[in-house]
Amino acid sequence: MVKRVSKAATKVEFPKNAVEKKPRTFSVGGDILPPKRDLTRFVKWPKYIRLQRAKMTLLKRIKIPPAINQFQETFDKRQATQLFRLLNNLKPETKAAKKERLTAEAEKKANGGAAGGKKPVMVKMGINHVTTLIEKKQAQLVIIAHDVDPIEIIVWLPALCKARNVPYCIVKSKARLGAVVGKKTATCLAITDVKPESKKDLETIVSMATANFNDVYDETMRKWGDAQPSGRQLASAAKRNKVA
Repeated sequence: MVKRVSKAATKVEFPKNAVEKKPRTFSVGGDILPPKRDLTRFVKWPKYIRLQRAKMTLLKRIKIPPAINQFQETFDKRQATQLFRLLNNLKPETKAAKKERLTAEAEKKANGGAAGGKKPVMVKMGINHVTTLIEKKQAQLVIIAHDVDPIEIIVWLPALCKARNVPYCIVKSKARLGAVVGKKTATCLAITDVKPESKKDLETIVSMATANFNDVYDETMRKWGDAQPSGRQLASAAKRNKVA
């Protein structure tokens, strides 16, 4: 025989709040969070970042030879703007445009026409190509990036331009030069020819480059880069001066 239990007997009473209130504790490790701290000096940076910072610090602490220090002098913003306005008009043709041009020339030659159409006027790139143009004195202006790494790739190029009496200039930066020719970076560019409407702009830029770089090359080769003292060196010097 099954016993029947009334509903009133099976009713369970719950507290008014399902979650019981827990008092806050203010001891160590309690509810109050500690203040935020700058943990930068405790962070272990990746190795490549440590090498970058060590290199920059080293370059600041030693005196820089003239051959390397010359790349600190670059065109200012106004001069660089004029230069890159000219370079943007001399961008090399794309692969599709080159293929279309060569196809048209081939069809013209197949139909009995004259072979060898005129190539478009554009800026020249590539360290080997630019070197050949300088040695043959075909370059009217050479543009060199200031942040080429390793510097040995480009450090001799200003001396070659000076020896061949070719105007050159140093600009910021290799990424900006690369954008002109559709590459990530470019060490140097050379202008061999320009369109008739841009000849006056080229003459202006060549005169600026000659005055800022070619004419002062001998003086630049005698100028060493100054070393910057560290914070410890400055504090030690201040302490000695205070004692004296």
